[in-house]
Amino acid sequence: MESMENRSEVNEFILKGITDDPELQVPLFIMFTFIYLTTLVGNLGMVALISWDSHLHTPMYFFLSNLSLVDFVYSSTIAPKVMAGLLTGNKIISYNECAAQLFFFGDFVTVESFLLASMAYDRHAAVCKPLHYTTTMTSTVCASLVSGAHICGFLTSSIVIGNIFSLSFCRSNIVHHFFCDVPPLLVLSCSDIQSTELIIFILGSFNAFLPFLVIFTSYLLIFITILKIRSAEGRQKAFSTCASHLTAVSIFYGTVIFMYFQPSSNHSMDSDKIVSIFYTMVIPMLNPLVYSLRNKDVKNAFRKIMRGQKLQLDHLFS
Repeated sequence: MESMENRSEVNEFILKGITDDPELQVPLFIMFTFIYLTTLVGNLGMVALISWDSHLHTPMYFFLSNLSLVDFVYSSTIAPKVMAGLLTGNKIISYNECAAQLFFFGDFVTVESFLLASMAYDRHAAVCKPLHYTTTMTSTVCASLVSGAHICGFLTSSIVIGNIFSLSFCRSNIVHHFFCDVPPLLVLSCSDIQSTELIIFILGSFNAFLPFLVIFTSYLLIFITILKIRSAEGRQKAFSTCASHLTAVSIFYGTVIFMYFQPSSNHSMDSDKIVSIFYTMVIPMLNPLVYSLRNKDVKNAFRKIMRGQKLQLDHLFS
């Protein structure tokens, strides 16, 4: 097989960006900066909070801290480049930088998919088999689930990158997107992409539908268990918690399926950009709120930190 450099006729790409309207550049920069800073503070703050409070050292919060790290990292592979392009107008991305961006994005999106499934399985064990929870969700099991998610992400992304960047790009170097993603890159190739599309479809199907099946099955069993609860208040509380999780899962899988499980000929680059904003920037920002900040244990841990800071300030100025 020829090397990656020999097969490509371009050494850089030009990202089309979100819009060409100069009047929208600054407002979009401000909006995405706010979203990214919120993502940074929310996710890294969640990791720090869970690490600090020993009461949160449980399987559920172990998965939440890993999810927060993943959200921060994969958002960071996209958002800074988008903001820089909006601010400076420089939308050039090198060939290797493009490959790296796609690799890390694909890696951590896959990890997120499997982490969502692990979280659903954890909730199933807690709700449906509470007496066996501590023996089911051991630290070894939790570490294995997270490690397996990262292995799947690394292998999937490596295979995808190897296939896409072994293609020839001789039609154009203008990527009609705001980051290097699979559909707009395939459009630029003058090679036969049928085998590449098939490989990506198979990998995507495995990484999307297997976790989704775990999530669906887990929550189906959870709902059956909840319906057996006699207290109406208990049922409502449990349903509310599940609804928040399922809402975020639906948004994540809905956007991913819309983007990657349709023929390339059906892709509208403009609609793809709008959908991509959700799963590259908005979802990582919302996840700390959806999964954590509405949680009583997390709120209590946050209040303890605030009380500790207040006591320190009172002592300092007394």
